[in-house]
This record gives sequence, structure tokens and C-alpha cells, in this order.
Amino acid sequence: MNKAVVLGCNYYIGLSIIRCLGSEGVPVVACDYNFKKAYAARSKYVSERLNVPSLNKFDAQACADLIEYGKKQSEKPVLFPTHDKYVEFIDTYYDQLSEYFLVSQAENGLNSRVLDKWTLGKLAQEHDVRIPATISVNDEQFESKVLGIGFPCMIKPVDTVVFTKVFRQKIFLCNDMESLKSRIAACAEHNIDVFVQELVPGFDDHMLTYDFYINREGKTTHYMTAHKFRQWPINFGASVFTEQKYDKRLVEIGKDFVEKIGYRGFGEIEFKEHEKTKEIYLIEINARTTNFNNLIYKVGLNMPYVAYLDVTGQLNETKFLEHNTNYAFIYGLEDFFALLAYSKTKQLSFWKGFFQIFTKKLAPAIFSWSDLKPWCAFNAMLMGRVWRKITRR
Repeated sequence: MNKAVVLGCNYYIGLSIIRCLGSEGVPVVACDYNFKKAYAARSKYVSERLNVPSLNKFDAQACADLIEYGKKQSEKPVLFPTHDKYVEFIDTYYDQLSEYFLVSQAENGLNSRVLDKWTLGKLAQEHDVRIPATISVNDEQFESKVLGIGFPCMIKPVDTVVFTKVFRQKIFLCNDMESLKSRIAACAEHNIDVFVQELVPGFDDHMLTYDFYINREGKTTHYMTAHKFRQWPINFGASVFTEQKYDKRLVEIGKDFVEKIGYRGFGEIEFKEHEKTKEIYLIEINARTTNFNNLIYKVGLNMPYVAYLDVTGQLNETKFLEHNTNYAFIYGLEDFFALLAYSKTKQLSFWKGFFQIFTKKLAPAIFSWSDLKPWCAFNAMLMGRVWRKITRR
């Protein structure tokens, strides 16, 4: 039987993939570079651990270590990336890795290219998909075009991971030309490519997603849509409280677009609805398992297992979720921080947001009665950080 190798087990995306596959009887290999922090590897569904010391460097040595493992297997294992950098790593070494592993993402590096925000914008424009007005920082008419979209506007990175590592935030929000130019200069100092983009009006609950799977033949076999309520960091972060909610508009825009560009595997398009015009804008694509994968699983779509069946030649079903289930994903720790921040900035009442939680059937990020060890390990790590912070004072 083909094993599943999950690249990266120090975050709950990896944990969700492990549970989705293990619950179906798939032998799951937890692959990481530091198992002291890889709480997902504590899951009862992990049958094997694979230590790749340079995995976090995404280099040739990591590729060689994986290939060495792959050579020893009687059947090709299936690779599951849990982070954008693992998607790019697989694309970089696709030819070498595909000799010994099965991979659901496209052969031509498309999954990595759509992570590039500028490239994604060009693809969207080519296929008549609406995106916020976007301006190159090297445009000869830069200032006049910026004044045309108005303030506030955003500075967005081409590569979000690199930008976040340096600046500890996903974007820069600028309210005037002086701060805009200053922030662009700061990015240039770190050799980070950026562009300027219009800010689509609307609170975080105007963020919407289309989550899908496209098989090896290029056909969509599964999809659902979701509605974000809260993010962390607030306004420009990741989902911390999101409900499944069917929105036909997202399917009509998203399905045709990703099929036409040749996408393969699981993906998620993030959209934003303009609070006044109700127009839908494409914001980004997550080209790997999303952070609220447990919600997708709870509503009946086991996307990691769908990918496993697809690449092993066993997928023979389609499933499209076109009704509402009242399920919602929650990452309790960061949702608490988000509620405090929304309240502090007067965007949302803490108690209104808090009591909203009890109106939904919940799909937690980490906690599971049937698989408690990862939750216990995560909280032990959290308490350890708190204790070290207290004792350093």
C-alpha cells in the first residue's frame, strides 16, 4: 500500500492531513526537521517518523534524503506539502522526486507560480477574473496611478513567506504617499519584490473562499465554499473562525478559472466581496491544504484522501457541497487574540463575536477527543513558552 509522507508537522495543517489520511487506513509518515516542535507527529494516526534535517532549507540535501527514503519503498509514497515553501520545494525538484513519489500538483510548476501574487494577477486578467487595481512600483506613472486608486492602499509582496519572515506581517497598509514610498524603500533594502494594490472595502467577514480538487485529467471532482468571519492578524491574516456556506457566485468564477489555467490537486481561492457594490475580487490562491481543512473534512469532503486516491489511480467519485451545514472552523487561541484586537480597534464587539461561536457546530484546529496527544503536546509547548517568558523577567 502506498504510504503518505506529510512534509511539515509543526502546525495544525499537517495534523489535519495526518488525521484525514490515517482515519482511512492510509499509512502516514510524519516528516519533519525538528520533532521536538512537531506536535502533529504525536497523532495516533502516525505510523512512522522521517527526520530530514535540512527540510526547512528546502535544498538539494532535503531532496536527496527524501529520495533515499523513497528508494526503499515497495510502492511510491504520496507527498503532501503543508506550507507554500514545500509546494515550491516539490516543484523545484519535481523531476527527481516524481521518480520515487506520487505528487498531486501540476507537473509544470503552476502551483508555485500562482503563489506569486503578481503572476496570479496577470493570469486572472488574462481570464477576465476581477482583481483589485494593481500597480508596479516601477511604473513610470506610479504616483498618478496610486492617486487614482486612492488611500488607504496596500503594499503586497510577490512572495508572502519571505515578506512575513522579515516584517512579521503579510502586507503594509499605507495612508499617504510618504509612508507608501518609505515602505517600498524598506522592502527594496531587503530585496523583496512588492507591488501596490487597491484596498477592497469591507470588514473581514467579506472574505470568501472556493475550495476545490482538480484531478489528473484536469476536471474538478470536489468543491465547497466558505465564509470567513475572523482572521489573525486581524484584517490581513489567516482564518481563525470561518463557516462553510454555499455561494454559487464563487463556483461560477473559480471553477472555470482554475481549470483553464491547468491547475492540479487541492487549492483554495480567496475572494473578497466589495461591501457596497457586492462585486467579487480574487485576492490569492492557496496552492496546498488550507488551514481550515478540518472544517472541509467535517462537512464530508476529505480532500487529502481525495488527493491520495487520485494519484494512486483509485478516485472514482465527485462531490460538490451546494448546501449549508452550519459548521465552522475555529482556532481558539488565535480567535481569542483576534476578538481582543477587533474590540480594541472598535471593529467588532468582543462579546458579540464570542457568543457567535456557540451558534455553530465547531471544527477545531487541533483538539480532538479521539486523538488528544497532539493537543496536549501543543499546550505543553505553549505553557513552556509562557514559563520561559516569565522567568526571563
